[in-house]
Amino acid sequence: PFRHAPPPTRRAPMALSEPLTGDGANAAKMQKWQRIVFLVTFVNYAMAHFSRKCYTNVKTNLEHSGVNKLVLSQMDTAFMFTYAIGSFISGRLGDMFPQNVVIGVGLLGSTLCLGLITVFEWSGVIGTNYPLGFFLFVLAQFSHGFFQSTGGPVNTSVMGAWWPKKGRGLIFGLWTCHQYIGDIVAALATAWMIGAGWPWQWALLVPGISNGIWGVVNFFFLPNRPEEVGIETEESKAAKSITADSGAGASAPAKQGTIGFVEALMIPNVLGYAIAFGFFKFVNYAMFFWLPYFLSLHFDPQSANVISSLYSVGMMPGGVIVGFVSDLYDGRRACVIATFMVLLAPLLWVFAMFSNAMNPILLLVLLGLMGILVGGPNNIITSAVAADLADHPSIGGNTRVLGTVTGIINGSGSITAALGLMLIAPLQKAGGWTAVWYFLILCVATGTALMGPKIWKELTQHESTQSAAKPTGYKGVETKA
Repeated sequence: PFRHAPPPTRRAPMALSEPLTGDGANAAKMQKWQRIVFLVTFVNYAMAHFSRKCYTNVKTNLEHSGVNKLVLSQMDTAFMFTYAIGSFISGRLGDMFPQNVVIGVGLLGSTLCLGLITVFEWSGVIGTNYPLGFFLFVLAQFSHGFFQSTGGPVNTSVMGAWWPKKGRGLIFGLWTCHQYIGDIVAALATAWMIGAGWPWQWALLVPGISNGIWGVVNFFFLPNRPEEVGIETEESKAAKSITADSGAGASAPAKQGTIGFVEALMIPNVLGYAIAFGFFKFVNYAMFFWLPYFLSLHFDPQSANVISSLYSVGMMPGGVIVGFVSDLYDGRRACVIATFMVLLAPLLWVFAMFSNAMNPILLLVLLGLMGILVGGPNNIITSAVAADLADHPSIGGNTRVLGTVTGIINGSGSITAALGLMLIAPLQKAGGWTAVWYFLILCVATGTALMGPKIWKELTQHESTQSAAKPTGYKGVETKA
């Protein structure tokens, strides 16, 4: 039956990863749609960070217009708390409903919230009625957090459905550059608009409008799973085979089930990664929200925005390096993450001791290096690590749980980060930025220590990703249709 198969000398088209099936036409179609899915989801996350970062880049302008540090701090806290809660909800929604719709609504919601911040600032309400203005500005970021939370869990769920486990560390490492592209574009766009004499409010309106347009693109051009565009995968073949064996007939394949939050938390290492990621994410978000402000103490606002983008530039190769090296070492991602954290701690100490008198060129180099060390672990935990956990034998590689797992990790991390952000201003007031840097070192050490059991297991009892994922040695988690 295989005598008409293509000869082995035929050269296959270049692809981002190995095709999921052996059929030539099916594989070519898979490769084409993998590129489209990669591009659309990449821009989705870049757009989310474009809108987030543009807001942080105009904090100084908001302060000059009467939105004081207390309001700005509470806006950040409100955003992080609702982002955290929303991650749990969005991940679950992404497993239950069409992911492209959930993502599109999230992007359109960002358009609404950035527009509201612009309107509130234009109205001068913070000056005429401070309590009302305080409430409105915090409410805008409170709502924004919910909409932004759709980005991580749901886009990761879509990507997980399109790429197999073997070798996806590098693919996800490349894919996680999305957020830093968004950050860099935001910093450069903000600097250009203000430098060109545009009203600074356009730094909020431009990303808002862009988010809305791209949200509509998702409704029409993002397939959630290969089966939606007529591509047959090993997963769909197995489902048909099971259905045929049960006597139901191939025309009515069984619907893949989902699992709840409790069952997802029972998956080995999900809870451990979720807690550890919180400390790593706080370090990242402390830099994300406050680095432009810190740099504005030494540079003008325009230069501070451009210089802060170097941190984001460094974060891009960080995810690629961690993904590639962890693939090279057969998926030992916890060990690679710990190595990056061990290198990050002394770098933060250098900032604690010498940042106020540091040579500008050295400052730029160290910001890029810090981006690599912070970005690598943060990127890979919410992408390849989450996808690996969702492929655990206890759930049979059910990709419809990937959104829930990613939401748990991302949401738990965001809660910890939100709590940490509340301490930035008091720490800075009490001990200056030196106190803030030392607090970040403590968080790095705590997060790494929490990963200790997983690191030890990878060193002593590692299971190769090359082997078939069979549910041996584990009690399967029952799924619900």
